[in-house]
Amino acid sequence: MTCAELGGNEEHVYPAAIALEMIHTYSLIHDDLPAMDDDSYRRGKLTNHKKFGEATAILAGDGLLTNSFHAISTSPLYSAEEKVHIISKLTTASGLEGMVAGQLLDMEAEKKSISILELEHIHHLKTGGRLISFAVEIGGYIAGLPSNKLQTLKSLGEYLGIIFQIQDDILDVEGDEEVIGKKVGSDSENDKSTYPSILGLEGAKIYKEKYLEEAMKCIEIVGLKNTVLADITRYLSERNQ
Repeated sequence: MTCAELGGNEEHVYPAAIALEMIHTYSLIHDDLPAMDDDSYRRGKLTNHKKFGEATAILAGDGLLTNSFHAISTSPLYSAEEKVHIISKLTTASGLEGMVAGQLLDMEAEKKSISILELEHIHHLKTGGRLISFAVEIGGYIAGLPSNKLQTLKSLGEYLGIIFQIQDDILDVEGDEEVIGKKVGSDSENDKSTYPSILGLEGAKIYKEKYLEEAMKCIEIVGLKNTVLADITRYLSERNQ
């Protein structure tokens, strides 16, 4: 969406978008495993390990992660330089400097009292922050946006990640299981630190609005104020699933 709204060739985004979704899906499969969040349902269906067994779930995640880089490296749509740049950004977002580090910190924070700044740091690293930030930034990169505005897009992605996570935490408190497609209250059962647990439910909603304002400022700076991307930003803040 970012690439299209900025006048880029939308088809050139597809290999990077497919690779990103492979990594996102692998992270969900592994996140649901008994050693991590131990969830039985995802999107209203049995989680991978519940339906196919733990070994298959682990290998499915491994396969998706590995194949994501194949999707980019073999694409005829990118130059060699573009392939290196996109893969470098994706590995940073998803690996030891990004999502994996965030997942580890998230597990270490269970059954502990942490500050709102520590919680934010975890979520900047996890799927929401780094992977959404990659999506927005790479869309701008493929559209040919200058580096200063790419930095603004990167900030937008980070804000979107936090907005997504805060709303996710709110839905775990007051969401509808049938709409969400997974169990409500699992964060509390697992004694996980969340925005509502630290700030209270209303405090979390106020905190989310602060980030929504920052995200909309970034959208205006890059000239995307009256676009679908702006609508998506508001949707992430209001979603019920």
